[in-house]
Amino acid sequence: MRGSQEPRIKIEPQRARTDGGDAAVLMSEYGYVLDEWQSGVLDCWLGMDEAGKYNVTSAGLSLPRQNGKNVCLEAREFFGLVINGEKILHTAHQVRTSKKSFRRLAAMFTDTRHPEVTDLVKAIRYTNGEESIELLNGGTIEFSARSRQAARGFDGISLVVYDEAQELTDDQVEAIMATLSASATGTRQLIYTGTPPYPGCPGDVFRRRRTACIEEPGKRDSWHEWSVAADGIAEINVADKDLWYMTNPALGIRLDEEFTAEEMRSMSRDGFARERLGWWTPIVKHELDYAIDRDTWNACKSTEPKPEGKTAYGVKFSGDGSMVALCGAVIPDNGPARISLIDLRPTGHGIGWLASWLNERYGKACCVVIDGRNGVDVLVERITDTWKMKGSVIRPTTRDMIAATSTLTNALNERSLTWFHQQEALNDSALTSAKRPLGGGWCIGGDNSTPIEAASLALWGAQNSKRNPNKKMRIG
Repeated sequence: MRGSQEPRIKIEPQRARTDGGDAAVLMSEYGYVLDEWQSGVLDCWLGMDEAGKYNVTSAGLSLPRQNGKNVCLEAREFFGLVINGEKILHTAHQVRTSKKSFRRLAAMFTDTRHPEVTDLVKAIRYTNGEESIELLNGGTIEFSARSRQAARGFDGISLVVYDEAQELTDDQVEAIMATLSASATGTRQLIYTGTPPYPGCPGDVFRRRRTACIEEPGKRDSWHEWSVAADGIAEINVADKDLWYMTNPALGIRLDEEFTAEEMRSMSRDGFARERLGWWTPIVKHELDYAIDRDTWNACKSTEPKPEGKTAYGVKFSGDGSMVALCGAVIPDNGPARISLIDLRPTGHGIGWLASWLNERYGKACCVVIDGRNGVDVLVERITDTWKMKGSVIRPTTRDMIAATSTLTNALNERSLTWFHQQEALNDSALTSAKRPLGGGWCIGGDNSTPIEAASLALWGAQNSKRNPNKKMRIG
């Protein structure tokens, strides 16, 4: 038995022909034999009208995780690059997701078994945050984690991929739309892929796109969705294996019942219905309980240079250990404090740079506050020989984390804190982070909370440390 290869919701414009079969053959040369459902989606995305133009401008794909949507994207991107010489922007909500997609596609362009493809490569850029592939035929693909600045510098894009589209915000869409231009086939294409948004998800673009396609689809709209139809969770029997197979096309191929059953036992009923059965909650009316008020945060934005004063650093490792943020805080003798995001990097290439950076600044800061589940022990070990003074390296307790959050929010509310207006990563983190219950209080949490958490640690450290080695210092 295998999962349904037909989506519950299928909206496609009429097409005269399709390049989908050619794209599938191209992928098969690399050992990717597409499932029936993947071929069907690809046929739609690469469908053409009588004039020979791709007839899908906006495409949506919603299905549970681990079913193979990434292969669909890779097939579309690979064909677009190699055959059409398209200019593509691939965006994701998280850095690690964007990097993973880049590595998979880059591996295809560096596979020496296929010199006809490797010979097309002009350059592959592996720099963190600037990953890209450029071909001699003019085709390019840029990979980026989304922010309001994500599309800056990307010109002439004809295909935009919004991966993790359930997190996509209007600000991010508006920033990217300006990059679009007509492709070689005379059309532009937007592809939205993701899972149903969780309650309170800050991004509502994906939901709005779905609603428009279902209720009044445009002539060039498509939508494919594997999901269970229900108005309320009480209507869903999450233990019904027939529902498992109906909503997961890869079940019986790459997913199995044992794995799915374990997910059901481990997840909440709502979570399992959403993540494994593709259930869209009918309406999410309540808003996310954001940690920081947007208006308050914006009121503290500043164009002034960093002040001099008592300095501390905050280091926060993300919950999954994939990212680390380094922030600084300065408390001057007069005027508001200042927080700054100094660096935000994946941890995949080590943390030697961070240890070196901190060790070089021991004489400039009162303390460094370091928190996270992964990477903390290694970092502390690498800096303690330099940061010798008692209290100069702080590993915050639960009570300290709550206090750090309170320190930050109080300072914002009192307008006794500023942040530099061009730090978009810090801005995005502050405006999308939510309250997370902790130890009888709350602290900052969310998928993108790492930068603002690091900032709160730095500010708390600067306010509470008794050490002040130099009264005239700057961040960085």
